[in-house]
Amino acid sequence: MYDDLSWVNHAWSDIVKKVKKTSDEMTVKFPSMTTDGHYCDTHAPWAWVVGFWPGLLWLLYEKEQYEPFKALAVDREILMDQPLEEYINIHHDVGFMWQLTSIKHYELFGNEKSKTRALTAASHLASRFNISGNFITAWNKNDVSSADPRGLSIIDSMMNLPLLYWAAEQLNAPRFTLIAKAHADTVLKEFIRPDGSVRHMVEFDYLDGNVKDYHGGQGYSEESAWSRGASWAIHGFALSYKFTKDQRYLEAAMKTADFFLSCLPEDHVPHWDFRAPLDESTPRDTSAAACAASGMLLISELVDDPAISSKYMRSASDILLSLHQRYTTLGQPEEQGILLGGAFNVPKGLGVNCSLIYGDYYYVEAIAKLVDRVNEKAKLNDF
Repeated sequence: MYDDLSWVNHAWSDIVKKVKKTSDEMTVKFPSMTTDGHYCDTHAPWAWVVGFWPGLLWLLYEKEQYEPFKALAVDREILMDQPLEEYINIHHDVGFMWQLTSIKHYELFGNEKSKTRALTAASHLASRFNISGNFITAWNKNDVSSADPRGLSIIDSMMNLPLLYWAAEQLNAPRFTLIAKAHADTVLKEFIRPDGSVRHMVEFDYLDGNVKDYHGGQGYSEESAWSRGASWAIHGFALSYKFTKDQRYLEAAMKTADFFLSCLPEDHVPHWDFRAPLDESTPRDTSAAACAASGMLLISELVDDPAISSKYMRSASDILLSLHQRYTTLGQPEEQGILLGGAFNVPKGLGVNCSLIYGDYYYVEAIAKLVDRVNEKAKLNDF
């Protein structure tokens, strides 16, 4: 519980031990999801998930200073130069790919090559902006719905906007922030429903910018509420508020978080879609739980009202404690992932009840934030 975070440092210690073992035995370059306990490779260096494994290693290195984590993270970042230079397969998820890798490398060590990589990725992302509809186009082709990819935008893009905010700061170039905010404003208008639930995909006319259709994507239906999409909105709007201080984004983060929390089952870990038919076999999605919890911890840091801050801190802690107690694999040495119960794409039957590398990443990110809170509280108690 929020009032007793004694478990957090134990959880962190278990994570470090687990990843030391996994990183020694991992045979794939860019893990995606587990099959029979072992991570499968993405087999595509431009896949959206490739940044999460090196990003996770950087999170651990930052606190542990364990050199093999750094060496692996740098090696994987270099391998990611292929899609960056190739360009043709680049998509909107360059934020996931280079925020967690090159920006972190640059922040920790001032590596100029890493800075250039991230700025190049930001330029690619900015080039996907549709000026008629004020949205960032997701993909060059579309394999997940009948929508025309030239006009398709998805909620996941909210998590990629920090790459643009960062580039604006590095280059003193407000054009990047203007693009990011224009896209965030469109998401506010077209993706967030009045009740705080979130659409996955909106298809615009790529010429005049008007909305053509809504698509369920990885959710149960067009009008459902895919839980990972909700987590992208919670976390993504909190990040946009962090960079811009636009109050509308903080309000959106809290609105979507409140919807998310209102739909949680007793163990605080969401089913894959909040409006899917529910029975004992309905899959959970621990990746949605981890990402949302990390976003709520960020909200708790950003709000001025202590009561509101406490609310989101407590909610995030409840989610993370449940993940720690019920869904981690830390007592199962045959499992390479950290969290079980992830759901990649339920409609297609892909990656259900397995470990997902982004679920592992956001769990580690969130636990790292709690470790900082615990240590900060301990320092205050020493005075």
